[in-house]
Amino acid sequence: MSHAAEAQAAKPVSSRSLRQYLAILGPGILGAAAAIGGSHLVASTKAGALYGWQLAGLVVLVNLLKYPFFQIGARYTMAADESLIQGYDRIGRGYLYLFTALNLFASVVSTAGVSMLCGSILGLFVGDSLNVTQLTIIVLAGSLAFLISGHYRVLDGVTKWIIAGLAVATVAALVIALDRGGVAPPEFVSPSPWNLAAIGFLVALMGWMPAPIELSTWNSVWLRQKLKDRGGDLTYRDSIVDFNVGYVTSTVLALAFMGLGALVLHGSGVSLAGSGIAFAHQLVDVYAGVIGDWSRWLIAAIAFLCMFSTTVTVLDGYSRALSECFVQFGQPAGSRPTGHGARYTYPLMVVMAIVAALIVMFFKGALLAMLEFAMISAFVAALVFAWLNYRLMGLDSVPAEHRLGKGMVVLSWIGIVFFASVNALLAYWYLFVK
Repeated sequence: MSHAAEAQAAKPVSSRSLRQYLAILGPGILGAAAAIGGSHLVASTKAGALYGWQLAGLVVLVNLLKYPFFQIGARYTMAADESLIQGYDRIGRGYLYLFTALNLFASVVSTAGVSMLCGSILGLFVGDSLNVTQLTIIVLAGSLAFLISGHYRVLDGVTKWIIAGLAVATVAALVIALDRGGVAPPEFVSPSPWNLAAIGFLVALMGWMPAPIELSTWNSVWLRQKLKDRGGDLTYRDSIVDFNVGYVTSTVLALAFMGLGALVLHGSGVSLAGSGIAFAHQLVDVYAGVIGDWSRWLIAAIAFLCMFSTTVTVLDGYSRALSECFVQFGQPAGSRPTGHGARYTYPLMVVMAIVAALIVMFFKGALLAMLEFAMISAFVAALVFAWLNYRLMGLDSVPAEHRLGKGMVVLSWIGIVFFASVNALLAYWYLFVK
């Protein structure tokens, strides 16, 4: 049995008050903040704008099928008393190399994408005096200052309130839109997403819905930091409750953003902008035109909070995960690091922000295509990381009482088969249709 499991077993079982549960919330909420960005504001809204409510079932299905693999981030960490990254190294150093390579690419592309979208929305508040590159640099600098000034404790304490405000504002906007009804005329016929021509968009939507599976490592490293900050006063059950709150929140908000797209944009006759920046501005303008001009700042605030919280958590999550990887490389394969896993977090964070700013500066015209590639790549990689996370739960370091139950095992295999099947369909589309 691991040290964490032994410590938990020694503690008396007691219920927590609502205030105590609010205090333990953290890693799961940070995961929700990371998810509610490109996948929600852009992809979910665009799905609703193009196809109405037709993809709501797919969004729910993908969130359900990814659930076991994301939950393993908390489950394995608490059961084995080590991060998923150390677990990957136990399975084989090659898998850790693969994880690191994928994340080095994804970290700078994702940071560039979410910070640029956040910067473009910030432009709604500051006017045309600054260009997108300058606004993006302001967002990145603000995110770095936010993290470096207090790092995890500030992020942990503030993000739950950002997500709460975002959820309230989004649901309020959705209620208003529902009360007004959809803008599509009665004779409007929605296009079908269930054809090979739409497979690229569907896979991109699923790749970041609610997030790439390898981001389960973020929950793992955040959870270990939470344990450290609370002096170990965090139980296995606490970690699962925290994860579930964040995961359910991100799923509900994905449907809420899709609903806004379906009610306000679907069938409106407005052509969606191809640029992420133009889409963000168009989103606010169209909502204000339909719901009322008074809502412009409400929608802009929703969008900005969404993207800023995503930028902050993306910077923190990638830098922490990659830092653990580099520390682990200095140890014998499968062993626990003797040093601090966060040793390189700050330098990596700064380097990520600088490279992201350079990408926006020189390649902003191709950034949307790069993001789409990253989203599709995330779905392709989902098969690998789903299998890896599933395999972790069978290691000797996991006590029998914390291993997956029959229901979770069945759901895991359904997810793995689904990811493999869609990947095969995607390969066929690329080779013979596109």
